[in-house]
Amino acid sequence: MEEFCFEITEELEDERIDKCLTELMDSLSRSYIQRMVKEGQVTVNGESVKGSYRLKYGDRIAFFLPEAQEPDIQPENIPLDILYEDDDVIVVNKPKGMVVHPAAGHYRGTLVNALMYHCGNRLSGINGIMRPGIVHRIDMDTTGSVIVCKNDRSHNCIAKQLKEHSITRRYHAVCQGVLKEEQGTIDKPIGRHPTDRKKMAVNERNGKSAVTHYKVLQRFEKYTYIECELETGRTHQIRVHMASAGHPLLGDEVYGNSKSPFKLQGQVLHAKTLGFIHPSTGEYVEVDAPLPGYFMDLLKKL
Repeated sequence: MEEFCFEITEELEDERIDKCLTELMDSLSRSYIQRMVKEGQVTVNGESVKGSYRLKYGDRIAFFLPEAQEPDIQPENIPLDILYEDDDVIVVNKPKGMVVHPAAGHYRGTLVNALMYHCGNRLSGINGIMRPGIVHRIDMDTTGSVIVCKNDRSHNCIAKQLKEHSITRRYHAVCQGVLKEEQGTIDKPIGRHPTDRKKMAVNERNGKSAVTHYKVLQRFEKYTYIECELETGRTHQIRVHMASAGHPLLGDEVYGNSKSPFKLQGQVLHAKTLGFIHPSTGEYVEVDAPLPGYFMDLLKKL
């Protein structure tokens, strides 16, 4: 086990302890930190505190981070479309319908199951036994580039780039309606939907900053083929932002307002380009995921 200690400065005073630790330990998810606090694994000035505790100047936070546990999920011989791989990271072109990491209802057939077969025990353990190597994810029905880390040092490096919004992430999508502008920026905070907790929404009150840049690649009679570049990486960001602009993604049954006339499995969204600073070499690496067959066929039909 590894011990971590922090002393609270004036800048961090009055922050909730879980939020503060999420910022200080950017390799750990907030839900993981909240669980540690709830289980009494985090102390302030030597005593356990509740998750609602607000920090005071001079407080000393301490906790032990347990060593990564062996995953309780099984490797599966599922073919991977590998775009880039070395000793530190692997970038995979995820197919439509594949869940990134195991969760309720999806304990087999996930990207993690496939990675465990391909990489063996060479995956970072920071995000716990259910998400070895996983530093970010894309939706089940979104295709394209996902970067996975093979060791904790690389995980921390990529997680820091994600937090600083320095990773290049360009998506291709088809949205409903014809966009008039050649390009634009949607700058609207995103948070949980006020009544449907399974959905995200533009949330001016409780949302986090979210910025999407888009440009038109091709216009059709009723649809527009676009490229979106993420400045931030909120859950369902492109889907929520385009829907808020009156142009939901084609095939999006969650945020769309009409059924697709085409036979589609979820939204037409592809994580095409992923660029990052390599954890070991310090050089910029950019990987491009070719459009999947269904996307190319749809463009031909349009």
